Amino acid sequence: MTNSPDGTKEMVQAEKKSGSSGLFNKYLKNRGIFKNREVLRHSFRPNNLPHRTPQIDSIAAILAPSIRNETPSNILIYGKTGTGKTACVKYVGAELENACLEMGKRCNVIHLNCELIDTQYRVLAQIANEIENLDSKPSDKPRTSIPMTGWPTDQVYAELRNLLESLGGVNVIVLDEIDKLVKKSGDEILYNLTRFNGELKNAKISMIGISNDLRFTNFLDPRVLSSLSEEELVFPPYNAPQLCDILQERADVAFEEGVLDLGCIPLCAALAAQEHGDARRALDLLRISGELAERENAPKVSEVHVKSAQQKIETDSLIVCVSSLPTQSKAVLYAMLILSDLNRPVFTTGEVAQVYRDVAQALDVDVLTHRRITDLISELTMLGVINSRVVSRGRYGRTKEMWFGTGTSGIRETLSKDERFEEERLHQIDIGRFRTLFR
Repeated sequence: MTNSPDGTKEMVQAEKKSGSSGLFNKYLKNRGIFKNREVLRHSFRPNNLPHRTPQIDSIAAILAPSIRNETPSNILIYGKTGTGKTACVKYVGAELENACLEMGKRCNVIHLNCELIDTQYRVLAQIANEIENLDSKPSDKPRTSIPMTGWPTDQVYAELRNLLESLGGVNVIVLDEIDKLVKKSGDEILYNLTRFNGELKNAKISMIGISNDLRFTNFLDPRVLSSLSEEELVFPPYNAPQLCDILQERADVAFEEGVLDLGCIPLCAALAAQEHGDARRALDLLRISGELAERENAPKVSEVHVKSAQQKIETDSLIVCVSSLPTQSKAVLYAMLILSDLNRPVFTTGEVAQVYRDVAQALDVDVLTHRRITDLISELTMLGVINSRVVSRGRYGRTKEMWFGTGTSGIRETLSKDERFEEERLHQIDIGRFRTLFR
């Protein structure tokens, strides 16, 4: 084969010999920041849970009858995101299974994430498949697995009941994010699960519901609520010193020695404590701070990296939040962006309502009442998309003032990806009129 005049063959051969183009060489040369970054992720299950001993002891005391093959009480656990609810339940569940195994008792703890498994059918099917543990069965034995769709619900219920009865023992079913299940599919599944014990002789069922929403019980039938909430536990938010202890324990394993500036952990803890004591937020801050330092090839993780991580997290979560808003909320938000473009960093509800009417007409959606616009503004404030405060205007009464925090460009970019907010539609809004009106 002859060589091409432009040397293409030689270039191809050189690339084959070298293998990599060296894109990742600079990262390989980086001084190590992390020893094991996985311990800073939410999925990591630590052997020790600081400042949650009372809650762990309470859950263990309620579930203790399982080791005597008796039915434990059902539990409802409340608490805001990042307060250790799921971690504590998983920790106690693993301890319970080990204790029962040592005593020759059968006990299964089935953990379901109801944000993903959010219908009655899927809950029943998943419980059955978890209990049967198909992966551990030899392929030559018959499998009675329930498909995730396709059967009548009463058949799935009967199949699960028969399976439970044939295997016996105590089964603790953990419904994490139980409020999501109830809001989407109602409380019929909870009613059906609570009546299992009346139909079983050899097996027992106990339920643990975990929720971030204290008000979700308003959606429950009184009979279901009385059965489900035999015991209730509330997990309080962590304070800054407690978050410091949690982060320090993880950091000792996660980072190489001496790479963390002394102020990093206290700053991460303080920032997360402001966010209702969220340990997940604190861990994310610390991990992302380390990753930013690693990308810069910095010798240490500094407080500057923590502040950059805070801004990155806020921007990322903001984009997810804005993209999932309904069209009317986006229209109100777009009206605020127009006001911001008119050099009005702070604007009132009345000003937003005036601009919103033009935006709604341009989008060809119904124009909402002033009261409904006010409700949407309150929702945007609650979600953290905007900041607001109520100010007194003396004899003119009180009004709400609003402004954007960081991430305005991210909001604008996210809205532009919605086909309803294409520039062609929004060009008909008379920006000049508002410029004159709000001069």
